[in-house]
Amino acid sequence: MHDPDPFENQEIKRLQLFIYLMPVVGFFPALWTLYRDRGTRQQKNISRLVVTLALGWLLGYVLLGAGANASESLSLPLLITSSLFTSGYFLVNLWLMVQLWRRKPMRLPIASQLGDRLP
Repeated sequence: MHDPDPFENQEIKRLQLFIYLMPVVGFFPALWTLYRDRGTRQQKNISRLVVTLALGWLLGYVLLGAGANASESLSLPLLITSSLFTSGYFLVNLWLMVQLWRRKPMRLPIASQLGDRLP
């Protein structure tokens, strides 16, 4: 490990974390951080969490949409579930932004554990 640069602006790094937490859009810079294997420990942890949440949301959204297209009788309930699932994803990201703003730990019970298993 190397010592942190004393001239590096920590507020810029914090702003970068807010960008990671933007629903859907933040997935790409978070994935890029993990791909390059650079950044602070906090950046890598949040990147793993963001990638896990986004992929989980995408998988759920696609499966619920496919189920709604496949079944006429369950179409409306599955579409409503899909919209609630998407709203939940956005609310979780918003809650994580508030936690970051308040400088609180950002861990989610299942998603953080899954994210920790990523390389």
